[in-house]
Amino acid sequence: MWDKLRQIWKIEELRNKLLFVAGLLVVFRLIAHIPIPGVDVVQLQNYLAGNQILGFINLFSGGAITNFSLIALGVGPYITASIILQLLTMIVPSLEELSKEGESGQQKINTYTRFLTVPLALLQAFATVRLLSAQGGQILGTLTPFRTITIILTLTAGTMFLMWLGENISEKKVGNGMSLLIFAGIVSSLPTALRNIAINYNPSDLTTLILFGAVGILTIVGVVFITEGQRNIPVSYAKQVRGNRMFGGIQTHLPFRVNMAGVIPIIFAISLILFPSLVAQFFVAAKTAWLASLARGTITLFQNHIFYDILYFTLVVAFTYFYSAIIFQPHKIAENLQKQGGFIPGIRPGKETEKYLGATMLRLNLTGALFLGGIAVLPLVISGVGGTQNLTIGGTSLLIVVAVAIETAKQIEAQLTVYEYDQV
Repeated sequence: MWDKLRQIWKIEELRNKLLFVAGLLVVFRLIAHIPIPGVDVVQLQNYLAGNQILGFINLFSGGAITNFSLIALGVGPYITASIILQLLTMIVPSLEELSKEGESGQQKINTYTRFLTVPLALLQAFATVRLLSAQGGQILGTLTPFRTITIILTLTAGTMFLMWLGENISEKKVGNGMSLLIFAGIVSSLPTALRNIAINYNPSDLTTLILFGAVGILTIVGVVFITEGQRNIPVSYAKQVRGNRMFGGIQTHLPFRVNMAGVIPIIFAISLILFPSLVAQFFVAAKTAWLASLARGTITLFQNHIFYDILYFTLVVAFTYFYSAIIFQPHKIAENLQKQGGFIPGIRPGKETEKYLGATMLRLNLTGALFLGGIAVLPLVISGVGGTQNLTIGGTSLLIVVAVAIETAKQIEAQLTVYEYDQV
């Protein structure tokens, strides 16, 4: 490994790319510590300690919301816009055709994503301000219409700046920019978490800490195993004679990943499961008695660990199948194989191939869905059993960190391979 690192450092172009990316990540972390004036940071952190909704937003802001910094919204609105455009690409024919136009089509889709990010950021900024202002002015202080608009525009501008940072990182082809920003935010919170554990250490908590450590190690191993796991479907191409030359007759395979959906089902599930509580918090102080009672009942229901865990697991599994069904289309794969003269040994081309691919993907999805569901609720179950603070996003954080590390390492290794090939 050290030889590989020294080799990377000796290549000037690759070294400059890595230093550029590191510099942008440093800028990201510096801005994350610049708070918006007039915010009571202590009151905000006390409020965040028991709020799962803002805890999820805090994941995508890299911890920036804990001091209500200029980039408190993080890249959440951009990720939401990307997911919406990705889903629409599978549904809207014009967008689907645009995605097939290569780089130019992808650039147009990226432009649409940027445009969609702006209203989503404005909406999320408004909801965040309203949620914090409902605490009686203890966090944001006195909010005039001008100050409210200023905060909303500032938070939106911060998200757009992060989007620009992420796109500049992606251009260097040593990792996905948005993923690396989230990665940096999660990793940066690790020293603080370890310090808090050391300060609040109690000998009676030793068993729980060991249990959390063991679960963390097993989660990392599982994430690597599932992320890298795939099933190779053998494909043969028939021999074709054109003139005096023969084409085809080769053996290859179709790689089917076990976890095709990635972390997106967990993001979908968290967004949906936190939405009722988010809406209910706006009506807790309603003057209508039945509405206020319904809001308090909703919040109490979703704070029940058993109900929350079961619903969370179910949504993750359901969204895994849903998202995989959208991005994986066996009829198109079967059609392309038939057009290219390819076939799966023992399976007839056409409909039979489509059914075989669909059935294979369903079986792989079962493993991937159960794995994602288990990763999502495992920290919740352990924290409930151990009586410690609820770690709503612990499994998601580990999944993101490990997946981003693997993807970044692959891209850097690909850059190194290209350089070695050019030197030959």
